[in-house]
Amino acid sequence: MVQIEKLVLKHIGKIPSRLLGILVLMLFPILTMAQTESKVTAQIDTAGIKIGEQIQYTITVETDTLNVVHFPEGQTFSPLETVEAIMKDTVRDNSRMIVQQVYALTQFDSGSYTIPPQRVAINEQPFFTDSFNIKVADVVVDTTKQKMYDIKPLIEVDRSYAKIWMAILWILLALGIIGGLVYWFFLRKKPLTEEEKEALLPPYDRALLELKKLENSRYLIQDEYKKYYSELTDIVRSYLEEDVNVSALESTTAQLITKLELLKDAGELNLDDETIRQFQKILQTADLVKFAKSKPSTSVAEEDRKLVEQIVVRTHDALPEPTEEDLMLTEEYQLELAKKKQRKRIIWAAAIFAGLLVLGSAFSVAYYGFKEVRDTVFGYPTKELLEGEWVASSYGYPPIEIETPDVLVRQEMELPEETKELINEFQTFSYGSYIGVFSVATSSVTYKEKADPNFEAAIGATLASFEQYGLRNIITKQEEFETKSGIAGLKTYGTGNIKNPVNNQSRRAKYNILSFGGKGFMQQIIITWEDGDDYAEQIVARILTSLDVKTQV
Repeated sequence: MVQIEKLVLKHIGKIPSRLLGILVLMLFPILTMAQTESKVTAQIDTAGIKIGEQIQYTITVETDTLNVVHFPEGQTFSPLETVEAIMKDTVRDNSRMIVQQVYALTQFDSGSYTIPPQRVAINEQPFFTDSFNIKVADVVVDTTKQKMYDIKPLIEVDRSYAKIWMAILWILLALGIIGGLVYWFFLRKKPLTEEEKEALLPPYDRALLELKKLENSRYLIQDEYKKYYSELTDIVRSYLEEDVNVSALESTTAQLITKLELLKDAGELNLDDETIRQFQKILQTADLVKFAKSKPSTSVAEEDRKLVEQIVVRTHDALPEPTEEDLMLTEEYQLELAKKKQRKRIIWAAAIFAGLLVLGSAFSVAYYGFKEVRDTVFGYPTKELLEGEWVASSYGYPPIEIETPDVLVRQEMELPEETKELINEFQTFSYGSYIGVFSVATSSVTYKEKADPNFEAAIGATLASFEQYGLRNIITKQEEFETKSGIAGLKTYGTGNIKNPVNNQSRRAKYNILSFGGKGFMQQIIITWEDGDDYAEQIVARILTSLDVKTQV
């Protein structure tokens, strides 16, 4: 560009003026293009690294200061992984600028890889960098200096019962609270109130106590003679009905006096005529007060209360002494009465407990569903597996990384001689059995020849083993499957009918056969479960989400 400018200035004086405008117009695009031309270059600091080391990939853009530059973002350097964009720098020189972006790249598998061209946009116009070949080498281990150890075998660990014990603790706590409430309100002997204590007194003592309360009442002061005499006659009538066994509460004055005279004549009540006459007079006064609105003097009312108290005492003394048989009957009656009260309390407590249990069960069924409540109370194998502690581990070689409800146990299998000639190593791990409610198994096999695995033959052998276990009417479907790291495989799935050898009942079963492999090796994961088991479906979904395989042998 500088040489062009010098040449133009050197010869511009020799050009006729009428041609000068045309020349300027012809040179303007060249000058403009020279000023705005952009340049994109890329370089790496090394072409070979060890596993886990980083490469610095630098993109340099030289362009006009007015231009907008967009560098690559995200995982655009695959198969290498972008760790981070570690630096961005800009250098300006008049109307030009140099922009640099440095990326840190890495790879965790050995091999030869190619970094693809990267797209850089300048004012939405694309520019592409060169590609680079990278070699990732294994970390060299000097086995002469570092002692090698055998792979440790799987060990069984005690299953955690933390959740079960927590559920039992909450249940016991709830039952304890319910039991405490039932005892407090129904079974315990509550302290008696004053009214209850009075009701338990013998009729004679209770009558004297009530007469004493009447003496201290304010009926006469408040001029309430009707209430005074009503309570006075009720006290003595109740006493006669309980202690003398005469129907006094429902009798008129004349009838009651007649009944007392008959008892006196029969020798069952040793009262003198004067006491009966005084009692009749008090009852007649009470009738006048209650029905004729008569109002005796206060002294007469107080005297009548004293006479009633004397009548109660004389009547009590006039009663014959109870025999031993009567006392025993009375004691038995009290014991029977106490037993009835206790039985009534127990029945009420049991009814309340049953009601709470029914209400709690109904609420649980309405909220969680009948199946969930039933399986929680009575237990269900796959529900316990789903809610238990899961185990994430790697099985076999090439390794299969998987998360399962329980540890998969290594299975020792004796291979036929003709198979041993083809297979270098065969490892299998499993939990459960094909005829159970749930099973999962993994197998990893390496061949002596570096050939592609025969998926169809392996799947056919697995289906044949299903038939040996009694699976019939097998329906098979196939589709592609990808692990969580994006490794592609083949998923074979379907259903079949199997008979339970214990009760000879047929049920529907489902299966998944996941196949992966490459040159000289193959990996399989086999899962079987009962159709319609929601817990098993959740287990299978979680297993498939956690599944990953290593395809580099």
